Amino acid sequence: MSKQHTPRILLVNDDGLDSIGLWAAAQTLKDLGEVTVVAPSRQQSGVGRSCPTISTGRIEERECAFDHSVWKGYAVDGTPAQVVQHALLEILPEPPDLVVSGINIGENVGDNIGLSGTVGAALEAASLGIAGLAMSLEVQHLRQLHDPNDLDFSIAAQFARMFAEMMLSRKMPADVDVLKVDVPHDAAVDTPWQITRLAARYHHFDAPLKPRSDWNQKAETIFHRLDASQQPGLPDDSDAYVLQVHRKVSVTPLTLDFSSRIDVNDLESLSAEI
Repeated sequence: MSKQHTPRILLVNDDGLDSIGLWAAAQTLKDLGEVTVVAPSRQQSGVGRSCPTISTGRIEERECAFDHSVWKGYAVDGTPAQVVQHALLEILPEPPDLVVSGINIGENVGDNIGLSGTVGAALEAASLGIAGLAMSLEVQHLRQLHDPNDLDFSIAAQFARMFAEMMLSRKMPADVDVLKVDVPHDAAVDTPWQITRLAARYHHFDAPLKPRSDWNQKAETIFHRLDASQQPGLPDDSDAYVLQVHRKVSVTPLTLDFSSRIDVNDLESLSAEI
């Protein structure tokens, strides 16, 4: 980044424009450059990178107060991925240098990242050629997913600033499109961080359906949090294990290339046997 260039940061999330985590990130990122805050007009957790046609895309400019500061924010009727699209195509006069998604209420580890709107927004940015940083704060109690007022985002915000500064000043390796960062709820400024990989086939938040007597009744899910320390065979360098067991900040590089890392000849040999 040249000395003359002021970095442009697009800050988005999936928890909506009123989220405490969003504005905690805005406060700590503002010294790095020009921050534009665009978020869904309502809660959009669990929608992944979806772009449903039922979204209207309406944009409302709002004044948002946080920590004795007044910010201009934009609320978009759409998913986090659509928020990124509208921000890049309609709101921002120039493309940003970095898209920061979060700080999410609740960790995003293992297979759950496919459901995560936080990760989905960062991946959408990456698909449009802009580096994405997906930040999440672990919750101590599941009730905090719906009532996060007692969550302290200050440490997670400092890590968001650190990784944002790193991504603005250094070019990521060719196969890294997004950095996914999960911060323990009890992290401190000096908590170490570790490069991790996804905990494959590990559903961190299990959500079975609540029994019902009639299909016409509303379907309800019962969230259970799985404990990484009790999962046999879970690698100790996986995001879930590092976060839950080692109590370190998990930093997972993600790529848009979903291709299986196999020898093509192995797959072709299967078809030859049919």
